[in-house]
Amino acid sequence: MRAATPPPVAPTGDHHDLAIALFAVIVLVTLAITVWVGRRGSAAEDFYAGGRDFTPLQNGFALSGDYLSAASFLGVAGLIALYGYDGVLYSIGFLVAWLVVLMLVAELVRNAGRYTLADVLALRLRRRKVRAAAGGASVVVTLFYLVAQMVGAGSLVALLLGTNSSGARTWTIVAVGGLMIVYVTVGGMRATTWIQIVKAVLLVAGSVLLTVLLMVRFHGDVAELMRQAAQHSGAGRRYLEPGLKYGASGTSRLDFFSLGLALVLGTAGLPHILSRFYTVPTARAARRSTMWAIGLVGGFYLMAIALGLGATALVGSAEVRHANPAGNTAVPLLALVLGGGNGSTGGVVLFALISAIAFATILAVVAGLTLASSAAFAHDIWAGAWRGRPRRGGRRAAVPGSRRARGEHAREAATEREEVGVARIAAVVIGAVAIALSLFAQQMNVAFLVGLAFAVAASANLPVLLYSLFWRRFTARGAVWSVYGGLVPAVLLVAFSPVVSGSKAALFPGMDFHWFPLENPGIVSIPLGFLAGWLGTLTSPEPADADRYAELEVRSLTGAGAA
Repeated sequence: MRAATPPPVAPTGDHHDLAIALFAVIVLVTLAITVWVGRRGSAAEDFYAGGRDFTPLQNGFALSGDYLSAASFLGVAGLIALYGYDGVLYSIGFLVAWLVVLMLVAELVRNAGRYTLADVLALRLRRRKVRAAAGGASVVVTLFYLVAQMVGAGSLVALLLGTNSSGARTWTIVAVGGLMIVYVTVGGMRATTWIQIVKAVLLVAGSVLLTVLLMVRFHGDVAELMRQAAQHSGAGRRYLEPGLKYGASGTSRLDFFSLGLALVLGTAGLPHILSRFYTVPTARAARRSTMWAIGLVGGFYLMAIALGLGATALVGSAEVRHANPAGNTAVPLLALVLGGGNGSTGGVVLFALISAIAFATILAVVAGLTLASSAAFAHDIWAGAWRGRPRRGGRRAAVPGSRRARGEHAREAATEREEVGVARIAAVVIGAVAIALSLFAQQMNVAFLVGLAFAVAASANLPVLLYSLFWRRFTARGAVWSVYGGLVPAVLLVAFSPVVSGSKAALFPGMDFHWFPLENPGIVSIPLGFLAGWLGTLTSPEPADADRYAELEVRSLTGAGAA
């Protein structure tokens, strides 16, 4: 049996220069793409949907780029390195979720909407309060997701600099937040999509390279890889069996079921995934994009499992945990070993390359998330709920008999230029809020943090989307109740869970005000979202509009009248 490679440490001395240079190249290339693409158009369709002229293959890569975030590349592999079988369950949940997207969401959302989830609802439920609720929920979901990505960036750069100081992570989080604001405000969806495509290609190529090197190291013997991983996990055979993380008690098993429910259902409610379907010209292209994404995501997660096992086998769980308590740096440490170890040229080159790819992954995903949240605020809350529907030209003509024609007070609808301007301002504000929140979550696993975002998305967005598409009796009150009935419990349960207080890994480890025992609220908040929508519809004083549902049904199934 092979002896384990001595525990590595991050590169030191002059080796920093190579890694920092590759980071700089990634940043410069993505900024160049943003500036180049940002000149091509400033209309709302360009900013929100990239002109709707991407091919299914391009959008499939962009979808997988949006989805394969720091949680996938850093977090999932780290959880597998620390917890073995239980960590693999994350990758299964992330992958199975795409079947829900393919079967229930992709084509219908592309046909029924224009830029955001609220557009789908507004086609049938033409109420400002519905737009405001859906837009607000989308902003909350993307904030949860943004925190996870920037925590991953902080962990990565701290490892690169050979330090575990909070100062390095803090400045990295601030820098990533600044970059994502630039990407969105300058380039919009078109630039974000091309950055995602470049990032997806780099990520898949880097994963293939590491997996090939790992298999060569073990001569293709997967069984030997698993034996070595179990030996150096500190848990022995338990590493390869269920229960290392979620089997200690009935509460932990229930927590796992809650997490699985959130992962499988959450993808179909993620705003930055839903908005991606509007970048292709037809519903057929949206479906083909999803199929491309499933293939890319599935292949990646198979490699992520191997890389997590490899990190345990060659680095050791103790060293992975020492470098980052949440395991977020397992893959870069594995790259260092596979390249020849600390101090070798090959090890430093491979470490720097994989770290740069991971950094590109984070930059691309935070850009997509920031765009989705700024679009939700500007298009749904500001223009749709507060100002009214946007107009393309100058002042909107008064309709005879309307409140404005009678001289009554009415808000002036926003122009597309005004709306895009507000979206850019919103990107700055949302970026600043995400930075502030990320500073409190620096010691948490990014895959775990993303699991919380999935739970909120599955609780607030998915019920109202499915009800709107498939329930003829659904009403505006049902929509508002469904959104808030899932969103509020999800956020409150997280706030009073061990995630925030009462444990060593909590946001506030020195405090204890938790009363909800589970770390993921999905098992409670997701059913509440569906229940609230059902109760709101049954108690609604106004019946559902059959004509509007018929319009939605025809458009979603045929594409007639779709943007």
